[in-house]
Amino acid sequence: MEAVHALTPAILLLGAGILAIALMRPIGLSPIVGYLAAGLLIGPHALAWVVESDTTRLLAELGVVFLLFDIGLHFSLRSIWDARRDIFGLAPLQILLCGLAFAGIAAGSGFRPELSLILGGALALSSTAVVLPTLRERDQQTCPVGRTATAVLIFQDVFAIFLLVLASSLGGEGAPSSRPSLAAAASMALLKAAAAFLGALLIGRYAIRPLFRLLSRWMNEEIFTPAALLVVLTAAATTAALDLSLTLGAFLAGMTISETPYRHVIQAEATPFRSLLLGFFFITVGMSLDWRAVGAHGLEVLVFVVGLIAIKTLLVAVAARPFGWSIPGSVQLGSLLANASELVLVIAAMPTLRSALGEGAVGVLIMGVAASLALTPTVAALGNRLARRLRRSAEAAPAREATRVATVAPVVVFGMDAVGRLVADALEAHGVPYDAVEMDYDRFLAASADGYPVAFGDVGDVRLMQTLAPAERAAVVITIVRYEVSEALTPIMRDRYPNLSRFLAVEGDEEKARFEALGLRTVVHRSVPRGLELAAEVLRSQGIEDARIRAWMQRQQEQALGAAEAPRAAIAAA
Repeated sequence: MEAVHALTPAILLLGAGILAIALMRPIGLSPIVGYLAAGLLIGPHALAWVVESDTTRLLAELGVVFLLFDIGLHFSLRSIWDARRDIFGLAPLQILLCGLAFAGIAAGSGFRPELSLILGGALALSSTAVVLPTLRERDQQTCPVGRTATAVLIFQDVFAIFLLVLASSLGGEGAPSSRPSLAAAASMALLKAAAAFLGALLIGRYAIRPLFRLLSRWMNEEIFTPAALLVVLTAAATTAALDLSLTLGAFLAGMTISETPYRHVIQAEATPFRSLLLGFFFITVGMSLDWRAVGAHGLEVLVFVVGLIAIKTLLVAVAARPFGWSIPGSVQLGSLLANASELVLVIAAMPTLRSALGEGAVGVLIMGVAASLALTPTVAALGNRLARRLRRSAEAAPAREATRVATVAPVVVFGMDAVGRLVADALEAHGVPYDAVEMDYDRFLAASADGYPVAFGDVGDVRLMQTLAPAERAAVVITIVRYEVSEALTPIMRDRYPNLSRFLAVEGDEEKARFEALGLRTVVHRSVPRGLELAAEVLRSQGIEDARIRAWMQRQQEQALGAAEAPRAAIAAA
């Protein structure tokens, strides 16, 4: 019976999460809103089906751990350098303006200065979990507003780590006189974060990379799932043992993996855990709400939401102006980032901060954050509409606001055998960016050593495909011929990515007909070197002129014939 009692909360949380998603998606609201509502319904202040326990607290904490791990996986140093103007200019200015404004409001409401600054910094953040899906739904990922919003969110995510460490530093027990000063807490938080960052770099280089290099020798689905869990939980436990937060360790673990060729396969394994456990976190936050107290503060919630959206829209727009954004463009950017971050809920859930705020203020804060998340698509749409009206009476849009730039390479090559390498060489020779994925360990090592941008993973894993942003790609080139895998993936590819072209080369016409029936653009190996026709077909799909393609093919054939003649000439000379 004890096992049943221990499992019951998890079963109820799972059921509530499924119901929340099922009800929120049809009406276009964020699942986060559904999770909070579900927690409020089943929590101790309503139906009392689930009460707070060690099980629920652990599940909630793990949800935040996996959220920060996922954020760390997207923390690419290369992408940060490409967007350095937005990340190190616009984003800090936006946080400074919004943070001071909200901190001033909190201080005017009677909160002590250090708590006001933490609240101000938290409310200056926007929701990565809501903004990025909104950009995808509106096809704005590669638009200037989408790229800048993503850059700002990257900086905000890193700042959130510092904020969590700072909040934990201020959360100690004791009288106010015994608490550390804000400057001391901030300095200690920066010192701890810097030390952890340096340690993560060393561990990533000398432990994480060798570990996954070893694991990749036994490529199977079973080994990477426990490996992903091992890395996340070990890193989180290590930083917690060093009197840092669990979330900092998870973020640093993701960051160390993000720069390795194993990022995609680890992300594919960790994403289901992140989604499930993060849902548990939001449900447990909802469980802690007293709907009676929330109902008594309905007007405050309304004022909070309206004020939050209005202030952030205005101040983000003001921050964007010095960096070359027009008034219409800055308004559009401001409306997109006007929501609050789910990390506000993490900070509000800290026991000492919750006690300092009071249940009434916590209820207003949580309900206001949830409402801002739910309103994000509507506010973004209104911002776009207002921006179009302002654009009609304003000057022409600056070049940076009118140019769509691809954020990922248009082509992915699955399989780096001789054929895959020839396709990659063809793309490289014609200036077409590409990414490559290889599942065979020896071929992966050889291609990496030869300088190809190759990641490790299995083409047959649809979860891996999702980590490669296929909606933003133009073509996938498959050099590993597996009819059963192609047949199984075809319905998914047609449904989710109808504009993605799939290329394949086979040995004969009969096999070609089978794959073409699945919707693949198939060619037959007929020339030397093998893969020449496949490479030519891929180049044509990328708009390369036929004359250039024919000249390249002729050079490849001449090189192949020369390589074949050299051994015979050497034998004859001997």
